[in-house]
Amino acid sequence: MATKITKTIPTKGRVYITATFNNTLVTITDEHGNSLFWGSSGLVGFKGARRATPYAATTAVEGVARKAMDAGLREVEVYIKGPGAGRDAALRALKAVGLGISLIADVTPIPHNGVRPKKKRRV
Repeated sequence: MATKITKTIPTKGRVYITATFNNTLVTITDEHGNSLFWGSSGLVGFKGARRATPYAATTAVEGVARKAMDAGLREVEVYIKGPGAGRDAALRALKAVGLGISLIADVTPIPHNGVRPKKKRRV
């Protein structure tokens, strides 16, 4: 007598995009931060330097967003982190899939004072 557990997907959620110099990671969560779907440029099939391209980011975001839309997600808040090439491409891909974007926020961490400088050179 095994009971089947079904996951209910909310209509509102959040998309976290981490665009590094080597890859683009996408995580779709509910409003509380619980992961629902995720993907990356590497997971889609790109290897090496091609993972860092805007096209790879577009492909990764489209795949994850389509899965989320099929499950019932309609509106998202987008949080982008990092300096990578896939930032803008990822946003365009979300728009192209048809998800409603209610918020776009840049959450890239910025150091307040940076790292400690190297010691002074003595000659």
